[in-house]
Amino acid sequence: MSTLRTAAEDYLAIRRSLGFKLEKAGGLLLEFISYLEDAGATTITTDLAVTWATKPVDVDPGWWSKRLSVVRGFARHLQAIDPAVEVPPRDLLPRRARRATPYLFTPADINRLMAAARSLAPPLRAATAHTLIGLLAATGMRLGEALGLDRDDVDLAERLITIRHAKRDKTRQLPLHPTVATAVCSYTQVRDQHIVRPTTAAFFVSTTTGGRLSQGFVHPVFRHLTLQAGLEPRSERCRPRPHALRHSFAVNTLIRWHRDGEDIAARLPQLSTWLGHSDPANTYWYLQASPELLALAAQRLEDGPGARP
Repeated sequence: MSTLRTAAEDYLAIRRSLGFKLEKAGGLLLEFISYLEDAGATTITTDLAVTWATKPVDVDPGWWSKRLSVVRGFARHLQAIDPAVEVPPRDLLPRRARRATPYLFTPADINRLMAAARSLAPPLRAATAHTLIGLLAATGMRLGEALGLDRDDVDLAERLITIRHAKRDKTRQLPLHPTVATAVCSYTQVRDQHIVRPTTAAFFVSTTTGGRLSQGFVHPVFRHLTLQAGLEPRSERCRPRPHALRHSFAVNTLIRWHRDGEDIAARLPQLSTWLGHSDPANTYWYLQASPELLALAAQRLEDGPGARP
């Protein structure tokens, strides 16, 4: 094992001990270390870092910036040990913040997705996909949070889900609507019929390995289901992805509150807490995500105090 690789693994271990998961960043850093090893480099230089960061073609420049930021963090750490290490300046490959346009699923879209999921084989695979899609749509939780659930985190008697170790290692609880709890209970019955002696504490299990269901399984299956359900991308940056179910939950919640005459400013912190946002600004962004929502907000302003007669 090279000195650089040892240093990188030590760095990741330290950061993870502080509560950072570094799932993607850790993989990127070790990929960069492999690049350095293949190049015969014994230290980090700005030229090598930028060359590696910009290797992917036909990607958003923000991805280059993300890759370089991973190197920059490690380089700062390593420079304290090895003064020869170069730390890439922050103004190299500046990141242009640009959110992808959310693909907002209608209730009919979700019904078609879940119907397509029921047609999968074998039965456990169908039940898993069907229940996962329904749970994401009904609760707005992140895909990683759903896949990270253990059996003890789902209390069907109390109709309560506990999400542990979410972003920034926070924990929150989400109550389930009775119909959602019933559907989830049906999945557990199918799961337990097919996996009599589980080898994992995971709530959602893989029909292939019997272990915890992974994102590597979910994304290809979800793409297959969207095609089967006839859900087409609306643009290059607006595609039906699992995370779009979270967007749809948030926007539909805000639309319902607007129609019910709720005080949106007062209720937004509740939605922020429900979604597990550490920064309420991330929740306010959803106000811009739907033309219907913008129209309702504009109408609220026109009809509010001080509106013209």
